[in-house]
Amino acid sequence: MIQIGQINTLEIIREAVQGLYIADADGNEVLLPNRYVPEAYKIWDKIDVFVYLDNEERIVATTDVPYIKLNDFALLRCNQVTDHGAFLDWGLVKELFCPFKEQAFKMKPGGWYLVYCYLDEKTNRLVASSKTNQFLDNKTLTVSEFDEVDLIVSHPSDIGMNVIVNKMHAGLIYKDNIFIDISIGDKLKGIVKKIRPGNKLDISLGQIGYRNIEPNAELIMHELHDNDGFLNLTDKSNPEDIKDALQMSKKNFKKAIGTLYKQRLIEIKPDGIYLN
Repeated sequence: MIQIGQINTLEIIREAVQGLYIADADGNEVLLPNRYVPEAYKIWDKIDVFVYLDNEERIVATTDVPYIKLNDFALLRCNQVTDHGAFLDWGLVKELFCPFKEQAFKMKPGGWYLVYCYLDEKTNRLVASSKTNQFLDNKTLTVSEFDEVDLIVSHPSDIGMNVIVNKMHAGLIYKDNIFIDISIGDKLKGIVKKIRPGNKLDISLGQIGYRNIEPNAELIMHELHDNDGFLNLTDKSNPEDIKDALQMSKKNFKKAIGTLYKQRLIEIKPDGIYLN
């Protein structure tokens, strides 16, 4: 079955004036227009294509890879706004439509928006929505505490940054756990720090507890080697100075240098840390 909104591997079955006709194993055909026809090909060759509806609402294939596919999230630029809605650049000739009713905030040309791509069952068209929370579900979780997860930064809140977890769930990174600059649409790795009542997910950008010591200790060792064996930081340093230099909290910094000190890899003096 040919899947609209996805990459399909299809077989070239015949040539036509307007391009190549390609088909799936069941014989369902779609046109690959001339502009996408490869220079060298043979009948029965297989080719990877993205399938969607063109400007005339006909199913069509392209070898271009879009910035977003069906049931996925991406940060897209708004090219234009008409009386019907906004049109977004998703890397294809035909722009991706986002109706006004699916806009969390009124879109403006030139603006960037995190959207979800879904299939409108009435029109069979791919459509965007910036109301991304409606496509997330925390009723039944597929993650557990301390799991490593994929994150997409969604939108800020008064207490931190909302994130999309594994493209399925909503999560939150509290302000005091953010030690790097992050922006809407960024894709990151994180850890499920805690699952609160109501299946609310607290997310950490670093690892937790004893798991956090080794990576941070390794980072400090790299910094020492890059700075002639000295860092002007101690356990008495200002948390902001530690954050600026190492992108970690003072608590994690103290754990890491404690580990390195016990392993006799560093010496801690009043003016800073020295590499042994």
